[in-house]
Amino acid sequence: MLMRLSHDLGLYFYDLVVARFDLWAAFGVLAQFVFGARFIVQWIASEKAEKSVIPVGFWILSISGGLMTLVYGFARSDIVIILGQAFSIFIYIRNLMLIAKEKKKADGSVMSGSEVEASAG
Repeated sequence: MLMRLSHDLGLYFYDLVVARFDLWAAFGVLAQFVFGARFIVQWIASEKAEKSVIPVGFWILSISGGLMTLVYGFARSDIVIILGQAFSIFIYIRNLMLIAKEKKKADGSVMSGSEVEASAG
């Protein structure tokens, strides 16, 4: 029984990785690597800051990998991938919008040195 299972698993993985592997499969694998790289970026940023942070690069990789995976989902006609990525991409974009809004607000509230001197004098 174990020999049969081992043989069947071997055939399954051969079919999955060799026989059915094409340009779209390669693109899908690349999309997953781009999407997964965001966690490496987040981990490195957190280690440098010595606290948990989510850098802008995380969201950029999320959008890039998400769009690539969405294209792959359309190419493979996979509704699960299409729905999952289509909704997620909006969340990633919204996070970048919130970051930009916060940065703009912070930049507007910081006074230049001459403004500080004028208000003090």
